[in-house]
Amino acid sequence: MNPALRASAAHVFVESLDDPALGGLALSADDDHHLRRVLRLRPTQRITLSDGRGRWIEAELGEGHLLPVGDVHHTPEPRAVVVAAAVPKGDRVEWMVQKLTELGVTRVLLLDCERSVVRLHGEQASKQLGRLRRIAREASMQSRRVWLPEIAQVSFGEIADQAGVAIAEPGGGELPVNVDTILVGPEGGFSPTELVLDVPRVALADTILRVETAALVAAMMLNRSVVIDAA
Repeated sequence: MNPALRASAAHVFVESLDDPALGGLALSADDDHHLRRVLRLRPTQRITLSDGRGRWIEAELGEGHLLPVGDVHHTPEPRAVVVAAAVPKGDRVEWMVQKLTELGVTRVLLLDCERSVVRLHGEQASKQLGRLRRIAREASMQSRRVWLPEIAQVSFGEIADQAGVAIAEPGGGELPVNVDTILVGPEGGFSPTELVLDVPRVALADTILRVETAALVAAMMLNRSVVIDAA
């Protein structure tokens, strides 16, 4: 992580960094209130602004505007780290998305399986995805990400036959080197119909895990794979 990002008093996302003056860039009302009234930042304290697509800049809070400091930086898009997990019950899905975002997952997919207990449809799905994207944005601000993760919904059939996919399943093997996506099923497990597909299986633990716990373990396995490949 760039030291300026780590040392910033706050990290905020804006629609664009293309304003030539940049001083005319306005924070959203919520972000402005949070920085000035909740965090009580002083005008001289450095913050960082990102467009969520890898571009970011240091700035200081002025009176009703932002003062840019230095040039716009660009961080290359990270290698794909994708976790597609069944939706757990209650508010556990919010915790799952928050933590997967903090771990650097590039795509968090809500997986609809044959044995899924929680299913999102229509307006309910739209509202839930909107809320989860806000949670991911807040988690990205806290963890100083400059690439926002994708939060979407997908069916098992839509993703299982894609390249680079593995299924989390007890008794599975080690993570293949070419895998960048792990599918985590509901707490009842994947159905026999789903398991009959010729998809690599990976073991996450020697115990039975809750969906959100398994999703985090999957993310850590994929992250470790990225580090090893980069070494």
